Amino acid sequence: MTHTLYGRMYLTAYDTAAGALYDRTRTGFLLRVAVLAELASLGRITDSAGEVGVTGSGRTGDPVLDHALDGIGAHRRTWKAWVRSDRRETLAAVEDRLAVLGLITVEERPVLARAARREVTVLDTAGVRALQAGLTALLRGEGPVEPYDAVVLALASAGRVRHLVSPADARAHKDRIDALTGRLDAIAPALGRTVRGLRTTLVAAQGGMGGG
Repeated sequence: MTHTLYGRMYLTAYDTAAGALYDRTRTGFLLRVAVLAELASLGRITDSAGEVGVTGSGRTGDPVLDHALDGIGAHRRTWKAWVRSDRRETLAAVEDRLAVLGLITVEERPVLARAARREVTVLDTAGVRALQAGLTALLRGEGPVEPYDAVVLALASAGRVRHLVSPADARAHKDRIDALTGRLDAIAPALGRTVRGLRTTLVAAQGGMGGG
């Protein structure tokens, strides 16, 4: 459906039964991690004494990744700081990109005089469900997991995307989740530490509440 890590993360976070993201606030954070992990996997950013540094030059050709890369190149921040930064903008940018690719539709619905709510619909519900079912099967299995799938599963667990990683699966497959999360250390040790602390970050961002 999509070859990008951030695209797979977004579609994984979409609850097809509810017809919406499972939680927009949390999805924004998960997408920030996915974008950083994707840039690191492409060799465009690296860990520099706990901060994110840009390597190489030129564009990736992907508007979401290039926008993030521009910001990282202009500032020196930790991985955790970049996860917290621009999450709403990243969420909107990912949705706009997936809409251009024909994977979703986006409608702005007015809520108050000065606010609007985005309503998102996936265009291939069966395909999204198949993607999610395949990831859940990987979690429950013992076979190898591709790098991007490992990141998505680790983030889905940390972000409590329960239609993908149920509480029962989280308990039963804790060791496998820990191993998948550990693969982020190979991308950047500080990124792995950030994901391990992501649940605390999410609760703090939502004022201790579970909604978004």
